[in-house]
Amino acid sequence: METAVEPLIAAYGDHLRLERSRSDHTCRAYLGDVRDLLAFVLGGDDAPERGVDLEHIDLSLLRSWLARMSAAGMARATIARRAASARSFTRWLVRTGRLGADPGTRLRSPKAARALPGVLRRRQAEDMLDVAESDVLAAREGAEYDAIDVAVALRDRAMLELLYATGVRVGELVGLDLGDLDHSRRTIRVLGKGDKQRVVPFGVPADRAVRAWLEQGRPVLVGLVGAVGRAGGAAPRTAGRTAPPAARVADQPADQPRRDAGAVFLGRRGRRVDPRQVREVVHRAIGAVEGAPALGPHGLRHSAATHLLDGGADLRSVQELLGHATLSTTQIYTHVSVERLRAGHRQAHPRA
Repeated sequence: METAVEPLIAAYGDHLRLERSRSDHTCRAYLGDVRDLLAFVLGGDDAPERGVDLEHIDLSLLRSWLARMSAAGMARATIARRAASARSFTRWLVRTGRLGADPGTRLRSPKAARALPGVLRRRQAEDMLDVAESDVLAAREGAEYDAIDVAVALRDRAMLELLYATGVRVGELVGLDLGDLDHSRRTIRVLGKGDKQRVVPFGVPADRAVRAWLEQGRPVLVGLVGAVGRAGGAAPRTAGRTAPPAARVADQPADQPRRDAGAVFLGRRGRRVDPRQVREVVHRAIGAVEGAPALGPHGLRHSAATHLLDGGADLRSVQELLGHATLSTTQIYTHVSVERLRAGHRQAHPRA
């Protein structure tokens, strides 16, 4: 029996989002994989209007689908992810009565090569944070003082300090609300993958940077919410040392999501900061450090984990801090440390 493709994909998307609590990024990847699989079932029609016979999806077809990707030179990590997508999809088809037997249970995929993540050295991490500190001073002491520029510089420094101090993901950082901060214990509560909450500690330098942002920078950008709504355009620039008053939640324009009112980190328009903005901040700060590798926010996560292990933290504690579901995911950071030991041995030992 043929099944309409688009309603099928929409139902599977609801399953991923509502039942399995997958992130938007994961949903897009999995749904893209399913579209490609169904197009393969239909013989290459990438936008099928006719229905698809799901009974055609068997182990042989799934293997042929993966083999086509391998022949096209696709990376092993991508093929492995697509195999996982196929297994998830066929399991759902069986559970919902759309398919009699699950061919995905016997589908194997190539083991993805786990490359060592790029990380900053400790000195480079310190230099990156010094760059952020210098940006704050430059904004305050510039010839044309601008309250918004100072606020953004304070925000950028706080984000960098918190990313490196906690090792949280960029999505977890931008999702922070004011109620997630506990300054007395110096911890943040983050919502990780699978909607799993965890509490992560941070140190005194990050606490100072976050407090400075909340007290001196955030009120400036909060005050822009009402101004942007009234102007209907870009945020006005604010010269002088007087910051605009903080807007009340009730004064926000109708198109401003209320959840942004409690966001820890805001953009220039007074709304919750976007992950792309965080990536730009990280790339710019690391790019200013001589000899540092080109890394984004996830590189700071790798760096934090590696430096924790180098400093003597046990693997289980680092797993909890990072929110890894399995210890094997965390173990890759031990390889980074071992490689550094080997490099030091090769460089210093006369018999290396």
